[in-house]
Amino acid sequence: MGTTQDKMMQDVRLAGYAKRTQEAYVAAARDYVKFHWRSAEEMGQSEVRQFIGHLFNVRKLGAGRIKQYLAALRFLYAKTLGRPEAVSFICWPKQPQRLPAVLAICEVFALLKALRVAKYRVLAATLYATGMRVSEVCRMKVTDIDAARGVIRVIGKGNKERLVMMSPRLLLVLRTYWKLVRPARPYLFTNDDGRPMNPKSVSKALTKAAVEAGIAKHVTAHVLRHSFATHLLEHGTNLRTIQVLLGHSSIRSTTIYTQVSAATIAKTKSPLDQLLPTG
Repeated sequence: MGTTQDKMMQDVRLAGYAKRTQEAYVAAARDYVKFHWRSAEEMGQSEVRQFIGHLFNVRKLGAGRIKQYLAALRFLYAKTLGRPEAVSFICWPKQPQRLPAVLAICEVFALLKALRVAKYRVLAATLYATGMRVSEVCRMKVTDIDAARGVIRVIGKGNKERLVMMSPRLLLVLRTYWKLVRPARPYLFTNDDGRPMNPKSVSKALTKAAVEAGIAKHVTAHVLRHSFATHLLEHGTNLRTIQVLLGHSSIRSTTIYTQVSAATIAKTKSPLDQLLPTG
């Protein structure tokens, strides 16, 4: 792919995509070129169609993975190569909507208790207390904490900046953790070499702790984020506020939590209650 790959990497970086998205797009474009053994400049709509057919019929990728490939090809031709007609036919595959897993408050407590290593326990508490993504917490710096205003500055997807709440209890937990662990500056959660913690190691720790705590659900860092949003909703926080806290660009991404809020659903009166006497 050569110079086209370099140009595409530069373009996705300038577009403000997250690093993982940049890498995924370039890898997908590289996959496409390798499939045909020709440069992207030499190919067009016919080759794009063949490759998409291969993804669907031979590799049998799921809708989410297919969508990532389609987005990469669309970016490659529409932006980097300036030939949008080559990908104008692309439509997004419909993804089955599944409700996110959510922990009960007692399960969150049991999970935190089962995390024996301080940095994992405090990191998990931070995930649940703020709704931040695990990558955001792993890159969290001491200077991001504004104790006076009660907020944490977060650099999210696409380098978008937002503020999340810093509860007095979380501040106390973080201060105690700092005195005990003394992580290498500027980051709050680090490996032994002083670099930010790897989200994969956090996932492993959470999985192990969930088993020890007897939690049957598959627990990930994102489940704590889902639990944060759902519990806020159940306690009366409006969707717009939750959207801002989570860093969702669209309110539609946030409305999923109205479907998993047990308290909201339980408070909704059934029409049967109006039809039949309760006594």
